[in-house]
Amino acid sequence: MSGVLLAGGVAATLFASALSTHGVSSAPDAPPEKIQISVKTVNGSGCPKGTTAVATAADNSAFTVTYSDYLAQVGPGADPTDIRKNCQLSLGVHVPQGFTYAIAQVDYRGYGYLEKGAKGTEKASYYFQGSADTTSRTHEFSGPYNDNWQTTDSTDYSALVWAPCGQDRNFNVNTELRVSAGTSSSGSTSFMAMDSTDGGVSTIYHLAWKECPSAVQ
Repeated sequence: MSGVLLAGGVAATLFASALSTHGVSSAPDAPPEKIQISVKTVNGSGCPKGTTAVATAADNSAFTVTYSDYLAQVGPGADPTDIRKNCQLSLGVHVPQGFTYAIAQVDYRGYGYLEKGAKGTEKASYYFQGSADTTSRTHEFSGPYNDNWQTTDSTDYSALVWAPCGQDRNFNVNTELRVSAGTSSSGSTSFMAMDSTDGGVSTIYHLAWKECPSAVQ
């Protein structure tokens, strides 16, 4: 499976459809000027070079991350290291002057096949460059399971961690998929995937916006 690492609005049509599916409307307080997102670094066994894509929504309400080779598995033919896959993304987010943003909600999607007794885990951690505030969320799955999966990490407005006003700080996100054979029968295969061969499955990061104090009249 292959992909292209990029940033910008090239997935606007797909992105609008994904937002509609999740029932999230455009934020009325989002700045009208287009935000700019650049990929500073991408590392991890779940996102080999060229298999991750980033795109922003036209209305600045969110951005997506799409993977094309992110799969953890256990069973015959799998390497011992395949039970855990991870991806560390460092994104440079440049926002219009006078505004700041926070990550209000993240929607993860993928596919899982877990034999009876097997376990799967999806975990994510978020933090701004230079900040000690790190938010982590973990979701567990149990076999038997053979279906699409979706998890949502959301934060109350009062608990949002905002990017520093007037400063460009990288936004860092570390994700992880893990599979354990548990008590499943020997010789069986189980896996968790957060990838898409056609660009149709994306992680959606919904943004909250507010004006910086100095910008308020």
